[in-house]
Amino acid sequence: MHVPVRVIRPQTPQIPSEPRTEWLASAELPTRFGLFKTHVFRTVEPGDGACFKEHVALVFGDIEGATNLPIRIHSECITSEVFGSLKCDCKEQLDAALADIARRGAGAVLYLRQEGRGIGLANKIRAYELQDQGLDTVEANERLGFKADQRDYGIGVQILKDLGVKSMRLLSNNPRKLVGLEGYGLSVAEWLPLEIPASEFTKRYLTTKKQKLGHKLRSV
Repeated sequence: MHVPVRVIRPQTPQIPSEPRTEWLASAELPTRFGLFKTHVFRTVEPGDGACFKEHVALVFGDIEGATNLPIRIHSECITSEVFGSLKCDCKEQLDAALADIARRGAGAVLYLRQEGRGIGLANKIRAYELQDQGLDTVEANERLGFKADQRDYGIGVQILKDLGVKSMRLLSNNPRKLVGLEGYGLSVAEWLPLEIPASEFTKRYLTTKKQKLGHKLRSV
């Protein structure tokens, strides 16, 4: 069955470098946290369309037109979420967000393909190598020529607006994410911490995020 693609963020003639965001598909997804509806979106870079990323919105309950919804905007972390790496707390944060939203009865998790705080998997592993040599996570990214955090939340805001979200309660420890979302015009009514207690493997990583990136963390 052919399902037509629906453009939600059209490229404008005035901004030829702006990516185009498209809705691709939706279906129910039973999980161990409950029944979510999965929406797949794709961002296509200008040009021949060969460069694209697929993002996922996991929606629990009825969110159309709702206000002050619990929302988690989560960036991909294949090392933790697929391979079980203990170097970060990303998988635990994702699981905690899904469980919390299901408990509250309605909300959404956006899963954005922004591996390694936006630098990609290969560069993330290069950063890990530099961390093995003594650099912290921010220093490693900067040594590779990147900002400490390269992520962009504009696509996430467009997806939330397409889903009918009016305002949110943000599940995050990251104040830069809060500023980034509000900079794109989406209201954040409340900031809900999502802290995972530090382990022997994540203590230095979380300490750096607290001291250098301003994350609100109490366990380090």
